[in-house]
Amino acid sequence: MRVITVPHGSTAQHEVAERRLAARTLLAAPLLTSHRQPDELALVRRHSAALRSTFAKLLGYHLIVETSFARLVKTPPSPDSPLRPVQRGDSPPFTPQTYALFSLACAALLTPGTGEWLLISSLVEQIRADAASAGVELRDTPSENRRLVQAVGLLIDWGVLTETDGSLSAWSERREEGVLQIHRPLLPHVLPRPLRNVASLSDLAAQLPSGASEPRRSLRRRLVENPLVKREELPEEERDVLSRERSELTRLLEEHFGLMLEVRAEGALAYDTEGTLSDVAYPGPGTVRQAALLLTDALTDLGRPAAGCHVPGARADVPGLLTPWDTVRGELEALSSRYAKAWAGAYIADPARLQKEVVALLESMALARSLPEGLVLHPAAARYRPEPHAQPARAPRQQGGTPSAAAPASEPLFTESLLREAL
Repeated sequence: MRVITVPHGSTAQHEVAERRLAARTLLAAPLLTSHRQPDELALVRRHSAALRSTFAKLLGYHLIVETSFARLVKTPPSPDSPLRPVQRGDSPPFTPQTYALFSLACAALLTPGTGEWLLISSLVEQIRADAASAGVELRDTPSENRRLVQAVGLLIDWGVLTETDGSLSAWSERREEGVLQIHRPLLPHVLPRPLRNVASLSDLAAQLPSGASEPRRSLRRRLVENPLVKREELPEEERDVLSRERSELTRLLEEHFGLMLEVRAEGALAYDTEGTLSDVAYPGPGTVRQAALLLTDALTDLGRPAAGCHVPGARADVPGLLTPWDTVRGELEALSSRYAKAWAGAYIADPARLQKEVVALLESMALARSLPEGLVLHPAAARYRPEPHAQPARAPRQQGGTPSAAAPASEPLFTESLLREAL
C-alpha cells in the first residue's frame, strides 16, 4: 500500500499541497477504488469539490467521486498524440481486438440478470456470445484467448472485478474455475462514453471534442498528457496561447499539477521533477531505454544537423534529422556489439526486435517518427543526450560497461534552433 504524504507548512499551504497531490494521483491513475487505493481515494474525496472544479475548468475533464471509487473521465487524445496502448506488465500492448474484447467484457457484466458474483467461465461464455452477435471474430486459439485474458485482467487491475475464489491466471493456464465479484457502482463509469452508436472508427472520431473554441484548455490537455507538444502540430490558436500566455500557463501547471513548463523553438513540454506521473521512464534502466538513448546520440553525431534542419513532409516540412534505415540498423548493431555483456541476451540475439522496440519507445515519447525511407529524430531529443556537450566528431567507441542514464542535456540537438525560445 502506498503511503500518502504531503509537505508540512501552514494550513493554507498544506491544503494546496494536498490538492496538488490528489490531482497528480488522478492523472497517474484515473480510476481509484477503496479496495485497492484506500489512502489515495480518501485524499481525493477530501478535496473532491475543488478537484472537480480544477479538472473541469483547466482541462475539460469530468471527475466522479463516490464512497467506494473515484473516476477521472478524460477527453480522448488529439489525433496527433503519440500512440500509447494499454499494456499489462510484460504482456503485449493492447491491439484493436483487445480493446473490442474489453468493451464486450464491460457489456457482458452489464447484462440484465447478472449478479454480484459470477464464474469466470460464465463471463467468457457471455463475451463469446456477444462477440458473435456484434460480428467480432473471436476464435478459440491460444493467441486470441490471451487477448481475452488481457481484457478481463485489466478489469481486475482497475478494481472493477475482484478474484474471490480461484484466479484468472489459473483459468487461463489450466481452465480451473474461479469466482469474480463485480464492483457494480463503478462498472457503468469504466468506459468514458457509450459505444452503442459507434459502428466504425469514423463514428468514434466524430465524438472527439474540437479545441478550436477553447485553445487554452486544449493546449493544457496536450501539455499534461503528452511527453512532447510539437509546435508544427499545434493549431494556430494554441500556438498563439503558448507564445502570449506562457507565464500564466507556467503558473497554472505548476500550482495545480506540479509540472514545470519548458518552451523551445520546436515545441514545449511540461515535465515532472518528481518523476512519478509518467508511465514510461526515459531515460532509464533496461536494454531498450539505454539503446534508444545511445542511438539518439550516435545518429546526431553522424548527421551533425544544423540549426533549422527540416525534413520534407507530405503536408509540410517538419523539424528533424532523417537517417536511412540501413544506418539506423548499423548503429544499433554496433551498440549491441559494444554492450553485449551488459544488455539482455534476447535483444543481442534478435537485432530486429531491438530496433523495433527502440523505435517504438522513441515514437511513444514523440522524439522520433518512422518514414519509409528512414527514422526522423526530433530536435527535442536534445534534452536526453548522454553528454551535456556533444563533441564535433564521434568519440572513440568504449569497451564494456553500461552507459549512464543521462539527465536532460543543457545543450540543444540542433545547436541554435532549439535554444531560441519563441516569445
